[in-house]
Amino acid sequence: MNTGTLLAAIDLGSNSFRLEIGRLDHGQIRRAEYLKETVRQGNGLDEARNLTPVAMARGWDCLARFGERLAGFKKGQVRAIATQTLREARNRDDFLLRAHQVLGFPIDVISGREEARLIYQGVAHLLPQSDERRLVVDIGGRSTELILGRQFDAKVVESYRVGSVAWSMKYFPQGQFTQDAFEAAEVAAKAVLDGALGAYRPDTWDVAYGSSGTIGAVADVLGAAGWPAGTVTPDGLHWLRQQLLSARSADKLRMDGLKDDRRAVIGGGASVLLAVFDLLQIEQMHAAQGALRHGVLYDLLDREHGETDIRSTTVQRLAAKFETDPAQAERVGRVACELLRQVLERDGAADLARHRRKLGWAAQLHEIGGLISHTDYHKHGAYILDNADAPGFALPELHRLSLLVLGHRGKLRKLDTHLEDELFVHQLLCLRIAVILCHARRDPDMKGLQLRCAGREFSLSLRPEWARGYPQSAHLLREEALAWQKTAWALVLS
Repeated sequence: MNTGTLLAAIDLGSNSFRLEIGRLDHGQIRRAEYLKETVRQGNGLDEARNLTPVAMARGWDCLARFGERLAGFKKGQVRAIATQTLREARNRDDFLLRAHQVLGFPIDVISGREEARLIYQGVAHLLPQSDERRLVVDIGGRSTELILGRQFDAKVVESYRVGSVAWSMKYFPQGQFTQDAFEAAEVAAKAVLDGALGAYRPDTWDVAYGSSGTIGAVADVLGAAGWPAGTVTPDGLHWLRQQLLSARSADKLRMDGLKDDRRAVIGGGASVLLAVFDLLQIEQMHAAQGALRHGVLYDLLDREHGETDIRSTTVQRLAAKFETDPAQAERVGRVACELLRQVLERDGAADLARHRRKLGWAAQLHEIGGLISHTDYHKHGAYILDNADAPGFALPELHRLSLLVLGHRGKLRKLDTHLEDELFVHQLLCLRIAVILCHARRDPDMKGLQLRCAGREFSLSLRPEWARGYPQSAHLLREEALAWQKTAWALVLS
């Protein structure tokens, strides 16, 4: 990307939706515009964990306004991510379908650990570079992320289902602050966060940073009351809790530095922060400028360049962990990507490179299920990917990769609901043909081979003598053509 390019990140948080627009300036991203709306989707989940119609409408209305601002942005310049509320919502697909339409860009639901990784990237990029060991804490509306890292490397990441919106709803209903409520909220938060005691011991980090809404709001209130600016301490937190108890309710709470949209969730947020400080023995925490949305912006830059895309590193790690054959994976990937180049020759260079990269990942991982069992290894591989801890990947993106692994062999009927996606079909067919051509685990003869697509018909052209020279490959290709006859697509051999 060139200096001056605009990039945009949309964070669909449980409490607020945020739009950050930055301008690329010689490798750094400078803020051009920032929009935030308090949507509170986190309190719009009913007892069945479905988003209510009112909560969905609030989200769609906000995204429509963001979409108007992003008119004219290209797909590669924008990334929208959703966190804990949409991870939990059973009807999230209903929300996301309409949300995509009004925003104009797809929305990635990311895992808790991926959220933690991106938060760390946002914090690290806006801090002076040093060799200090960092603890980063982010208390969101329905989840809390803890990260240990150094420089730009997030070494330990975890997400816990405890947050300001969820705890405010559960322990401070109607915004009532009582001593018993605070005690119950802190004990419950410690119970959820108890698993962090081993990994995040005080001897594993040098400096603690707090990211995003809750910690920023607490630091603002403490600063306005005369405490050191941008810093949270145990004494300051206990003072804040006493102020909340004195006010008795959020409606009556008036404090310098506290924004109106934070009053309703300050009780839950403060109780979780108190629990974090006590459990991890934090004596001082600095409010960080960077946050999740900044991490998304810098991740956009990495995704544009294959050599720095963390997803490529993740794929390599998974391939090594499950002991795939690297020579065969490289062979299948090379053939599949060449076939895709032939099919998508009219696509722009940037789009083609992106599509081939993702197909290459599927080729690298198509045999990972073999470590479990050779029988139905493609099914085992798909299951692994759907349940893997895969830094850099959004959940739908990882699922799409698992579908390519699942579909690289066997019947196509299992993928019926996905065969309306043209790009997916192109990638799938190229991968299947590549696996066939490389079945003997040696480089295939590609001379004169041409794959074309017109509408829903693929044509694979081969030299007249090719079938005589490679009878098993020719037989497998004829079987492949028969398999596609049972779908809305066709493969014709000539």
